[in-house]
Amino acid sequence: MDVHARLRQLLNERGWSEYKLAKMSGLSEATVSNAYRRNTTPSIPTLEHICSGFGITLSQFFCEEDMVELTPELHRLFDGWLFLTSKQKNAVLTMIESYRGEGSS
Repeated sequence: MDVHARLRQLLNERGWSEYKLAKMSGLSEATVSNAYRRNTTPSIPTLEHICSGFGITLSQFFCEEDMVELTPELHRLFDGWLFLTSKQKNAVLTMIESYRGEGSS
């Protein structure tokens, strides 16, 4: 995967500049811009900060198929899911399926 092309794609999708990415990821502008100007691949820790700024995981960054962005709302849902029992998970799934059925009529 071309890391620079992927970064450019994510920036373009959001309409962000390198400056905005630096601010959102907590990195310096120099760190972000050096990846492009020096044509170097960012280190894993730098990529982790970049992904955090985009609100995605590293695996989502490297995913070559359609990406599902982990919004704050989905993050809360997944965090809560981890603490549910099997019975509670089944109840939540049943409820979600019933709501999906309502919207399709």
